[in-house]
Amino acid sequence: MAMVTGQSSVTGDALDLKSTAQPPPGSNVTALVVSGLNFSYPDKPDVLRDVNLKILPGERVGLIGPNGAGKTTFFLLACGVLKPNAGEILLFGKPVVPGGFRPEVGMVFQDPDDQLFCPSVRDDVAFGPLNMGLPKDEVEARITEALSITGVLELADRPPHHLSGGEKRLVSIAGVLAMRPKLVIYDEPTSNLDIRYRRRLIRFLQSSNETVLIASHDLEFILEVCDRVVLMDEGRIVVNGNPRQVMGNVDLMEAHGLERPHSLVPHAQPHH
Repeated sequence: MAMVTGQSSVTGDALDLKSTAQPPPGSNVTALVVSGLNFSYPDKPDVLRDVNLKILPGERVGLIGPNGAGKTTFFLLACGVLKPNAGEILLFGKPVVPGGFRPEVGMVFQDPDDQLFCPSVRDDVAFGPLNMGLPKDEVEARITEALSITGVLELADRPPHHLSGGEKRLVSIAGVLAMRPKLVIYDEPTSNLDIRYRRRLIRFLQSSNETVLIASHDLEFILEVCDRVVLMDEGRIVVNGNPRQVMGNVDLMEAHGLERPHSLVPHAQPHH
């Protein structure tokens, strides 16, 4: 099991996290510390069982596992949307209070339509900063910044329901980034993305400064973007370590209903 100390049950260099995962100068506060987390829905017990995880500022951590492993529930707990039955979640050193607003964390939902509900893209991206009580000029600056970072500034005046799936995805990310969160949680960010938008998202995440937590069934995407991977199944963390080691372990992956990414198959021949 993964320890609260961030130690890994994978042997070898699994603990050799990239140097980019080090906290910025003057910061010794861990981005996320989850201790003894348990959660049940009224009709579904033990969705999460004794989950312990530690994420450093600047880390990009992938969360993998079969459907029903508890990944989305874990995200909703980390954001304070759900209340744990037991355990504690610290976000940048402060406990997460269910229902409390924490602009340090932002979540990009699996379906962009769950996030986009305003008449225009600009209004959607403005929603978070306005709710933070920021002055109008600051809100405008953040809209421009977030839409520029995600490369969709030209869509500002379009109605969200007229956008393609890839455009909607990038606009929903912009809406989260406009609040300048320090931790961004992505739930299945590549679902329904074409190759071009998927590549754009990979490049964007590889260059992002935020701490990033990503759940995805797109394991090649996780391999390209993440420094560390956490495998969940049946509400527990099974293993926590180096992405190439964890996802290259055929027996481990198959035991939890996953396939080893094609790029990790020895001497894999590209398909023509």
